Amino acid sequence: MNAVEFDRVSKSYPVYDSAGSRLRELASFGRRSFHRDFQALREVSFSIRRGEVFCIIGANGSGKSTALQLMAGILHPSRGEVRANGRIAALLELGAGFNPEFSGRENVYLNGAILGLTQREMEARFGAIEAFAEIGDFINRPVRTYSSGMVMRLAFAVAISVEPEILLVDEALAVGDTGFRRRCMRRIHQLRAQGVTIVFVTHSVSEAMAIGDRVLWLRHGEVAALGEPGEVVPGYIQAMRGEDELPQADDAPPTATVAALTTIPNIDLRRGDQRAEVMGIAILNEFGEALHLLEPNCPIIVRITMRSREELGMPSVGFLLRNHLGLDFARVSTGTEGLELGAYSAGETRTVDFQLEIPELYPGAFSFSPWIADGGEICDWVDNAVTIQMSRGEAPVYGYVHWPNRVEVSSLREAKIA
Repeated sequence: MNAVEFDRVSKSYPVYDSAGSRLRELASFGRRSFHRDFQALREVSFSIRRGEVFCIIGANGSGKSTALQLMAGILHPSRGEVRANGRIAALLELGAGFNPEFSGRENVYLNGAILGLTQREMEARFGAIEAFAEIGDFINRPVRTYSSGMVMRLAFAVAISVEPEILLVDEALAVGDTGFRRRCMRRIHQLRAQGVTIVFVTHSVSEAMAIGDRVLWLRHGEVAALGEPGEVVPGYIQAMRGEDELPQADDAPPTATVAALTTIPNIDLRRGDQRAEVMGIAILNEFGEALHLLEPNCPIIVRITMRSREELGMPSVGFLLRNHLGLDFARVSTGTEGLELGAYSAGETRTVDFQLEIPELYPGAFSFSPWIADGGEICDWVDNAVTIQMSRGEAPVYGYVHWPNRVEVSSLREAKIA
């Protein structure tokens, strides 16, 4: 038996142009309609197996949260049928189910009662809940005095304490600090190992790739794709970026003339004396085609086009690789590779290709920050210009990287003593 099943489920909401329209419809006792329907979900069908981590991704307004609320029984479908088999704990809207005037302690017992636990059972669990939430003396203060992060901490601690068979998690984790998010992810992995079914709604494709067994992509209330993360996520990323956003490179080898790039997909921060500028960056495969997903141990090209505004005597070009936590992961430049570019004249445009083979990294999002410098002085630096996802391999990566290696086993015979 599946943990959750959606059978041709549709959910619509009435939309009124004004409060008067709602009153006129009520006064007609349903004989006349003064609203139009908004279809949040349209004929959605899927099933979630017991013990799997099922991630739901999609743009805002795609129906993700509606689907989760239907699973939790908060909403009922307009058409179709939703079946959930097992005890459900839901972490949906931030602070949902909490009374703002009650203390954190009182809300813990209140939520336990709502989930069907006795006071004695909650007393046995309270110490673990308090320790996981780590909100200190605020546990005895009204929830209305909490920050959004503290509310999320307490809500997650309560949700995982009731030994659910199905755990529903919406975007609430997005407000947590990095350390607590890591703890939540570790706890989710533990629940997964214990056979708990986890339904995880997220905007983070790195999280979907890292923990998801299968991914459902909802688009405008309909199923756009359903399958393993490596099959679904690349299409979602491409759709979010738009078709062929980056210029396509020529098929000529890197030493030949290639089309100059003129697009920087993202700029979080830009700094430098601007004596030269980065005009464009692209991550390409070995055939010069734009990449939207990094595959382990595959060759890639990091192509950077720059233009000098003044004469540069000792130019160097490179990029910084960062992980999804913002930590610097690796640095590559023409200087570190022993390549002398020679002087640049004012107004000169050049394109540099870095050809490298990406090892198998943990399945997260990695950003490339290109730069051009002259004699060690930064002319232009573009923070997180391109972000690309690493696909998940057949086996999980422990730590940060899996190094290719060859294993040999030798047997030793004990020498005989005459």
